[in-house]
Amino acid sequence: MTLIYVTSPIHEDVVRELSKIGNVTLGYGANAVSYADIQEQVDAVFLRGGHITAEMIAASPKLRIVARHGAGYDNVDYKAAAAYGVWVTNTPGANRRSVVEHVFALLLGLCRKIQFASDQTRSGVWAEDRLSLTGIELEGRTMGIIGFGSIGQYVAPMAEAFGMKVLLADPAYDSGYDSRIVDLDTLLTNSDVVSLHVPLLPGTRNLIGAVEIEKMKTGAILINTSRGGVVDETALAEALTRGKLAGAGVDVLDAENIDMISPLKHSKFPVAELPNLIVTPHVAGQTNESLLRVGMSAVDAISAVLKGESPAHPVNEPIAKKFS
Repeated sequence: MTLIYVTSPIHEDVVRELSKIGNVTLGYGANAVSYADIQEQVDAVFLRGGHITAEMIAASPKLRIVARHGAGYDNVDYKAAAAYGVWVTNTPGANRRSVVEHVFALLLGLCRKIQFASDQTRSGVWAEDRLSLTGIELEGRTMGIIGFGSIGQYVAPMAEAFGMKVLLADPAYDSGYDSRIVDLDTLLTNSDVVSLHVPLLPGTRNLIGAVEIEKMKTGAILINTSRGGVVDETALAEALTRGKLAGAGVDVLDAENIDMISPLKHSKFPVAELPNLIVTPHVAGQTNESLLRVGMSAVDAISAVLKGESPAHPVNEPIAKKFS
């Protein structure tokens, strides 16, 4: 029978749908099975957390598809997969509403000092110094959106609904496409908030480093819900410490590229030492609704490939199809 391996927790309804296609083996929970134990029998991998390397693919003679739970695919060697005749797919746009709402959750949390105010109140202090809890409003401020893909395109109208002006930077577009599109330097120097929505590629690693941060307005806010590694965390920590940036909200860490399960063990980013930083553990796209949408999109990809059909959202094109 077809064997489908699920690396990390997913929506229960999605597991039930997968069970209609084949035998589901879980890589998490009380009865977790390691990939090494099933690699010779696995037909499909439902990949959320963890990595699928070239070595793992080479050791999986029956493998036909690695279906990513999400838009990013930097945790799977899709080029090696193509060489072995294995599809890699993703689920673009399925969680964008959740990610965009998380962007503004982080932003509003920083602007209204929610975390600081809550911690102070829990400690038994009822705003004796109200001035320390004074926030700022979004209306009239400028949001710079770097990356105008499916998520960035959804951030823009929500920012405008708050009364914000929007600037966009994306090398795939020019101002002829949208009058709000400017070059990166113009965006950085004129934005009160900078929100990142780009994949992690060689050209985007440390896209926002010390030089770029210095170009930003003093007192600006940086939001990163894209990928760890897009921001130079050493430069960000320094800017937050000296007050160049008023705050930052991040949902991703560079150390996730080493260990997606426990990145804090590998991170040099001083998370606990920065009171003007809000960090969440890569959960921007994690709502009940989005988990179901994303999961079902990945199920559709697995179902299609196992039937010998092409999936709707391929990341690669298998060079040699091992199965017909």
